[in-house]
Amino acid sequence: MKLVTFEDSGGSAKPGVLVDGDTRIQPLAEFASLQDLIEGGQAALQSVQVAITRADPAASVSRDSTRLFAPLPRPVQIRDVLCFLEHMVNAGRLAAELGGGDPSAYSLPQVFRDAPRYYKANRMGVVGDGADVVRPEGCGFLDYELELGIVVGKQGKDIAVDKAMQHVFGYTIFNDVSARDLQIQEMVSGLGPAKGKDFDTGNVFGPCISTADSVDVSDMAMIARVNGEEISRGSTSQMDHTVADAVSYISQGETIYPGEIIGSGTVPLGCLMEHKRSLSDGDAIELEIEGIGVLHNRIVGPAHPEK
Repeated sequence: MKLVTFEDSGGSAKPGVLVDGDTRIQPLAEFASLQDLIEGGQAALQSVQVAITRADPAASVSRDSTRLFAPLPRPVQIRDVLCFLEHMVNAGRLAAELGGGDPSAYSLPQVFRDAPRYYKANRMGVVGDGADVVRPEGCGFLDYELELGIVVGKQGKDIAVDKAMQHVFGYTIFNDVSARDLQIQEMVSGLGPAKGKDFDTGNVFGPCISTADSVDVSDMAMIARVNGEEISRGSTSQMDHTVADAVSYISQGETIYPGEIIGSGTVPLGCLMEHKRSLSDGDAIELEIEGIGVLHNRIVGPAHPEK
């Protein structure tokens, strides 16, 4: 199933499920939100499956006639993991080249190979499919990052790798928008990304959550386009740390909760920096993951800062 949060006729965010070849949305009136559904566990999912078979088609809404929000407009938590090590290698080699060094001499630190390292992101800066991404003030090098979003469905702590997939509810597309010039400046501090990642509209999720039983996460095509031009094509099969690895590692000594989103990290070549390019105002981004759909966004100039 593909679950969405859409705008109803009164302007409120409501949960629904895509039907009729993803062209229509069947409202899920028995749930207050997708967060409510996720917390309901397997019983809630089964009730949705029953509801679809009994639903009145006249109650469905054309997808083209409404607006989609992020499936979880305020996720419980966002963590971004480095599961695709080739992306980190590409970034390290580019940094060496720009610094006048030998790119081929770059070696990925062993710490990244030992475990799926991660940072926590701004859960309040979330937008969805079709939303404008506002370039933050002072950013001259804006970039998208194509990632798989892993949605936690079951609470747990100290989860073993072989049990980790039982805690996954489903998957979405994550555009981890990055202000590269700001990021490069602040990473020297050793504290991790802050303003390079944390700004309004900087975390984009959507267009839906595909439930875990509906996709094969081991091999999902991942495609990025800008203004209709295909920039890269990869796959979840390139992950060095698996979804189970990431869920298990994050849960060590720390409880994870339904409604958290875990980013996979960027698929190799899944950002413009790896192509020595950047985004311009007006650019249209399309990020596609097989079995989920396409996430559309447009870049706009910065709003005037508050005085």
